Amino acid sequence: MSGRRIIVVGGGAAGFFAAITCAEAAPEAEVVVLERSPEFLTKVRISGGGRCNVTHACFDAREFTSRYPRGEKELIGPFQKFSAADTVAWFAARGVRLKTENDGRMFPTTDSSETIRECLLRAAQAAQVKLVLNCGVEQVVPVANGFELTLTAGRRTPTQPESGAAPQLADSGIGAPLFCNRLLLATGGCRAAAAGQLAVSLGQTLVAPVPSLFTFQIAAKWLHELAGVSLADAEVSVLGAGLNARGPLLVTHWGLSGPSVLRLSAWGARKLHAQDYHFPLLVNWLPMLAREQITRAIQARRTAEGAKLVVNAPLAPLTARLWEALVLTAGIGRDTRWSALTRGQQHQLGQQLVRTELAVTGKSLNKEEFVTCGGVRLSEVDFNTMASRLCPGLHFAGELLDIDGITGGFNFQAAWTTGWIAGNALAAG
Repeated sequence: MSGRRIIVVGGGAAGFFAAITCAEAAPEAEVVVLERSPEFLTKVRISGGGRCNVTHACFDAREFTSRYPRGEKELIGPFQKFSAADTVAWFAARGVRLKTENDGRMFPTTDSSETIRECLLRAAQAAQVKLVLNCGVEQVVPVANGFELTLTAGRRTPTQPESGAAPQLADSGIGAPLFCNRLLLATGGCRAAAAGQLAVSLGQTLVAPVPSLFTFQIAAKWLHELAGVSLADAEVSVLGAGLNARGPLLVTHWGLSGPSVLRLSAWGARKLHAQDYHFPLLVNWLPMLAREQITRAIQARRTAEGAKLVVNAPLAPLTARLWEALVLTAGIGRDTRWSALTRGQQHQLGQQLVRTELAVTGKSLNKEEFVTCGGVRLSEVDFNTMASRLCPGLHFAGELLDIDGITGGFNFQAAWTTGWIAGNALAAG
């Protein structure tokens, strides 16, 4: 087994985790990470607003996989092998502790993504992984007992950095072409089909990429005036598409965001793409109340608070600003009192509270999230080893696969898990 060379293409979360796992399990092998850009672990650095949402505090494999619009079935086995609990333990063993926030998201206790990035760099260096920057892979050709890679020039980090210091880059002589016995592609999400070109050149099928995890652009002026208003619980659905999601909702200066919208965009990624992101959206501002309860509440206000202006008496938990906007868009005048509310106006108000219709006219990326649905077809991958079923010696990890999770640490966990499984399989030869 001596003299083996294993190459990982892609210096992101999945690629690093795979390389570290492989090098620790097979110290006799030469493990090389090739990164096209001038920086490793860029997405780790910028994720979670610079805090890095490492994983999610959900420790049942089947429940965890329910957060993946694509990949739910395939990930059950992998998460039983390497779960969120294993991720927590992995980082703790290397001196990095994670904390759990109220919504289940887990971050380093330092609240700095640099803590995670430096931990991964140190672990890679300690395992003597060769790290090469500014090194793209232009072509991969299967040859006897492995692959031959055509590369651009690169720079490598020193094998052993000073203790506690971030690795400094140095010129290195890794050239082209380069032979390896095993190859892992972990090049990240296919925001464009060209990103999956290497996989396609090796016989894999690429499921067409489309955006996931995006917010909705809505032109309604009255909604824009509510920018900053948030609800802990609302329900959004796409009229006629069978798509709905419930959870926190945020009104922005361009439309709607928040976990409920992001969930809806994730599960509806392909349907909404097919509609060119123009569709009617329904919002239920009070999903915790049945329609009959809302009707009774309106009638009770009419009886008990008849002298009050409707715009000044919101139903909990709606904010005063949101309530006023919904009353006015229901066609009820600002000077209308509860006692003067007609039966028709009561119906319109109830309808507006549970079924506000808004025209979505586009999408916006969710901050720094670059999640796509699409990538290497899952049926072409053995999830016991992350190996290609079509090309011997080829493995995959991370977002290059047609796997994507909702926001909350699920995409990083898929990277850690698939990287760990691929790394162990690569080490085993």
